[in-house]
Amino acid sequence: MANASTPFALQSLLEKMSSPDSDYRFMSLNDLLSILTSPNASLTQADSNLTSRVIDGVVKALDDANGEVQNLAVKCLGPLVLKVRDNQIAPLIDRLTTLSMTSTDPSIPSTALRTIISSLPRPVAVSSAVPGSPVLVQKPDAIHQTIAAAVQAIQKTLYPKLLILLKPGTETVKGGGASLDSIDLLIETLKCFGPVLGGKEVEQLQVAVMELLESDRTSQVVKKRAVTSLSLLCVYSPDELLSSFINHLIESFRAQGKHVNPTRLRLLVSVTGALARDIPDRFGPYLKTLCPFILSVVDGKDIQDRELGDEPEMEMDEVREAALVSLESFMSFCTSNMTRFTEDVLSAGMIYLKYDPNYADPADEEDDEEMGGTQQDDGDEDEDFGGSDGFGGSDDEGAFEEDGNFSDEDDISWKVRRCAAKLLSTVLSTRAADLILGEQEGGGKAYKQVAPLLVERFHEREENVRLEVLATATVLVRKTGEVAQGTFTPLSPSRDRRGSTDIVMGPPPKRRRGSDASMLDTTTYDVPGQSTDENGVKNSLQALMPRLSKSLSKLLKTKSTTLPTKQASVTLLSAIVSVLEGGLDGVLGLFIEPLVDATRGGSAVSGSNVVAATAAGGSAATATGSSLRIEVLRLVGKICENHSVQVVGEHFDTLIPAMIIAVEEPAYKISSEALNTVVSIVRLLTTEGSTGYGEYLKGLYDVIVAKVGNGDADLEVRERAIVALGVLLSKTSGQPDLIEPDRRTAALGMLVERAKNETTRITAVRAIEVIARNAKTTGDVNPNWVKTVVVECGVQLRKANRTLRGASLDALRSISANENCRKAMDPQSKRDLVDVLTTLLPAGDMHLLAPTLTIIRWMMIDGDGVYVTSGINDGICGLVRSNLGSGLVVESLLGLVKAIGENDTVGKKTVMNGLLQEVGVNGETSIVAKVVAQLLVSGGGKQGGFTIGVEEFVGEVVKTTDDKRKCLALMVLGEIGLRMGPSFSVGPETFLEQFHAKSDDVPIAAAVALGLASAGNVQGYLPVIMQRLGGGDKDQYLLLHSLKEIIQHSDDTTANIKPYADQIWKALFSMAKNDDSKAVGAECVGRLTIIDPYSYLPELQKHLQSESSAIRGMVISALRYTFTDTEASYDDLLRPIVVDFLTVMVDDKELENRRLALTALNSAAHNKPHLIGQHLQSLLPLVYRETVIRPELVREVQMGPFKHKVDDGLEVRKSAYETLYALLETSFSGIDIQTYFDRVIAGLQDEHDIRVLCNLMLTKLILLAKGETLRRLDSIAECFKATLNQKPKENAVKQELEKHAESIRSTMRATVALNRTAIGAGVSGKTGWNGYWEWAKTGFLNELQILEGEERAE
Repeated sequence: MANASTPFALQSLLEKMSSPDSDYRFMSLNDLLSILTSPNASLTQADSNLTSRVIDGVVKALDDANGEVQNLAVKCLGPLVLKVRDNQIAPLIDRLTTLSMTSTDPSIPSTALRTIISSLPRPVAVSSAVPGSPVLVQKPDAIHQTIAAAVQAIQKTLYPKLLILLKPGTETVKGGGASLDSIDLLIETLKCFGPVLGGKEVEQLQVAVMELLESDRTSQVVKKRAVTSLSLLCVYSPDELLSSFINHLIESFRAQGKHVNPTRLRLLVSVTGALARDIPDRFGPYLKTLCPFILSVVDGKDIQDRELGDEPEMEMDEVREAALVSLESFMSFCTSNMTRFTEDVLSAGMIYLKYDPNYADPADEEDDEEMGGTQQDDGDEDEDFGGSDGFGGSDDEGAFEEDGNFSDEDDISWKVRRCAAKLLSTVLSTRAADLILGEQEGGGKAYKQVAPLLVERFHEREENVRLEVLATATVLVRKTGEVAQGTFTPLSPSRDRRGSTDIVMGPPPKRRRGSDASMLDTTTYDVPGQSTDENGVKNSLQALMPRLSKSLSKLLKTKSTTLPTKQASVTLLSAIVSVLEGGLDGVLGLFIEPLVDATRGGSAVSGSNVVAATAAGGSAATATGSSLRIEVLRLVGKICENHSVQVVGEHFDTLIPAMIIAVEEPAYKISSEALNTVVSIVRLLTTEGSTGYGEYLKGLYDVIVAKVGNGDADLEVRERAIVALGVLLSKTSGQPDLIEPDRRTAALGMLVERAKNETTRITAVRAIEVIARNAKTTGDVNPNWVKTVVVECGVQLRKANRTLRGASLDALRSISANENCRKAMDPQSKRDLVDVLTTLLPAGDMHLLAPTLTIIRWMMIDGDGVYVTSGINDGICGLVRSNLGSGLVVESLLGLVKAIGENDTVGKKTVMNGLLQEVGVNGETSIVAKVVAQLLVSGGGKQGGFTIGVEEFVGEVVKTTDDKRKCLALMVLGEIGLRMGPSFSVGPETFLEQFHAKSDDVPIAAAVALGLASAGNVQGYLPVIMQRLGGGDKDQYLLLHSLKEIIQHSDDTTANIKPYADQIWKALFSMAKNDDSKAVGAECVGRLTIIDPYSYLPELQKHLQSESSAIRGMVISALRYTFTDTEASYDDLLRPIVVDFLTVMVDDKELENRRLALTALNSAAHNKPHLIGQHLQSLLPLVYRETVIRPELVREVQMGPFKHKVDDGLEVRKSAYETLYALLETSFSGIDIQTYFDRVIAGLQDEHDIRVLCNLMLTKLILLAKGETLRRLDSIAECFKATLNQKPKENAVKQELEKHAESIRSTMRATVALNRTAIGAGVSGKTGWNGYWEWAKTGFLNELQILEGEERAE
């Protein structure tokens, strides 16, 4: 609606808003809402009387008799407050506040007030300011006045009324005191306008809320919300006020020690937990005084004398629950401050995990060996745990009334046990490295005390608690794997435990809900790779397996066990198999029956006992028969992957028929997961030494083929079936007794048909690649099939889909590399394939070039009609013009050239002519030289038919005056010498004579070529080089390059170098003071150390103590090279000394040496993290020290009329931050995350390069340490805002402008990543971050849109 017509429309709507007909009133408000939400509508230009009438009409509608009209009026107030004049905001808030005080139903005006407050533009607080002091950052001028008016309205109008609303039992407020609406209004005000409150205002509100909490007239619901508001107030409290408040809490706890009031004690305990969650950094230091009070509530002394049948202590149980919840918050959010209390917290969790005063636990009356009756027959399963529901419960709410003269509703001890289990889970998550120890320590307290108790509590009668117990046991298993792997990551806060979940568990829908503590989700867990487990950490878990297996199998076998419990049990079992990489030897038989039943979809997964749960991230989920069946299928797959066929084989008679039923299941998720499991079973059935399983394989073959050929099946199912078929055919290759030839032929044909289908072609091509790679006989692949596959893959290479092209090339490479497949190809098929592949050579895609070159090479090896074509020649000449580096593409190109030289008499001459005449000096010199030398040597030189040979290149070196041609000739000679070895007839003088050429390039080329030729003939060249090392400085520098080439190519010539190694070593250190030679010399020292570490590692240690900073610098640089390309035997030598090496290096007194040392540590973090991971506690402080800006290293330099500051420590700091970044990627488990974060925050305020690096670190930290990152959001927001506020100088040059733009992009990219995670985690109360985000969205909208476009493109 246009601006000009707005007043007329409003005039008409005002009349209808006073209509006696509720429909008219509703429609008028609906039309008003449309006007207010229109971007063009504005009331600021309208008559003030009209605007006031609109406000009056909407406020009047809040008291309308029609509820729908009231709700619509509330909706109108949000956009209305943004359209009215700034001087009308305060009166509107005043009217609504008064209405909420006088109305018989204050919920409507209170809701309206909250809507207005959340809609008003918010001020941005500078987070570095003292909490409680209002420091505002101006937003753009367009809304600054509105913000100022909103702030004034909050401070002058709403705040005084809030103090009245919060007074308990006040006569001014209708209804007699504070209500839930008043508390919600305070919470919304603090979230939106907390930063504008001064210290005095915060104190007054704190006093009002505390009086409300201490009043006997306040309801429990209001008190619970009041605790939340109190913790938000503490966010904005100055340090003095926070200290005073906490001292008040301490005195209140002391008073409770004399006269216990359970209600008040529970309140105090809940407040401490809320403070730990909202202000952990500021609250943590007070825990040394406060935590003992909380622990005294759950130390177990007050329940020692209780007997079964005593009256339940409901009030004290509520206090205990609150105490356990608070302790969990302490451990999660204030992890470092709680270290001293770990044992006490662990003890409290264990005491109250078995706290069940109203139930005689049958496990306490039986031997440990029996584990609560787990040895009973299946026929007694329904009575195992003393109740008709299988766990001591009953569908009858009064089941226990006869036993103790109390109602089942009076028993809330289950809440205490559940919170105890959650607490144990948190302790294990945050303190795993201290609690889970090796075999010599008996597994530590986790396995001596906690694990047996958890196993005992598997029979817990209350499902809520039982699920938490199983989840805690799963956490213990996971952390055992992490500690054994050396990858334990302390979690902070506890929400980090809730990652992406494959299964979720929750409390039953019936009875006794209402605990303040939320249910813990659990996740399936995969332990990566093979574990070394040097300390035998896993042995404790293995020793626990007999007892644990009996209890778990009982849960799975009991018919009345609910689906969530079965699913949790399967998840635990799956984690055990992953961590132990097996572990079910001898006990698998206990689980097969329920697993097979679940796989078949039998009674184990039927029934209506579906339990709602809360998944990670807050989404609703359920444990159903289908979800349990999927988890069981995954578990069976893991069992087959991690156990031998001897362990699983005896159960195939029941397992495989059940698996076939699961594959045939109409539900696509189950069928798809079953096919995944079939792949694991096939691999197990076909392991070496497996015999007699042919019938099983045939049965699996039939069901797989049926799924592959079923066009009506879901795409995911068909793709999984294709994968399974590929694995089955490849694993049975060469064994016709397992899969008959006719069946194999039919299946192969089916895969070709699938490869022609657009939806399944990628999966089918990958399956074909697996089959071709593993074909053991020519009978496995017939010629017609191979020819068809080659043609089809060749067609796919012309497609635009890069993934499809890569898969097709992989398939063709496997076919060409397998002699059995290659024999099935006729010459014409090979030529056709080569013609197709040559079109890819000039494409420039490095990932596709290597396999393309390899396939062409294989096609030429057999010499049956495939020769060099113009396409191949042009492709090779095109490639050598590019810088291909020294990786796989170059190796593949040299392999092809070698095949051409050996197999194509005519083609090799064509390629040589192309290289020398068409390319020559126009190509990449090093690549051209390698290719020419390889072709010449493999083709036999002049004797092989070439018109040129070594002599022509020697003549080129001597005669030509063109420096480029001379460099190419020298490099070709060097590469030829490397390949010909002692038979190379050119002496070192040919290269040495070029050392003094006037050109800058020729001497370097001569030095490198000399080194290459020397590597091929060490005895003939090296003595001459060593003799010349005593020459001038220029010769030394060039000869060092020669030595470097010799040492780099020493893999095959090590024995020849050793006689000269000592001489080389001494010569290298004698040149340490030469700045030009130092870098190359250090690389030579490092690589020489790798050749003979026994001799030279001690020498490096000795030289590291040298008084010469140049020698120490060379040693430090040399050590960096020893961390790459070394084997495990070298690691064994380096392990005892590497930490001493690095400590001395990083602590060097020379600034440049410290920079080099940090570079070496960076290399160690990338390449040898296992050597330094256990010693980061001693290394990291040295790195942190170098990240600090040192004023003494900052100096002023006069440049003409200007003065510039030069920071000599900048390069060292950059190296330090690069090292921290490397450690974050490889050794995160050993990092003290709080100290690490301190340095990252400091880096955000450093120079441009360091800020960009810290932004990258934050994007990784949000994944690795989400809790700590979310807690630091306000500090990060301050740094980001300071960066974005920086403006380039008016006379800034292009480089400075580019740096500024890069800084903006980097900061905004990190902002988007952090905000996305903050929203996903449901973070509230981070007002600094929220304000910054609103400000950034307004001021940097273009950058945000660009980033969103980049994400969509990815």
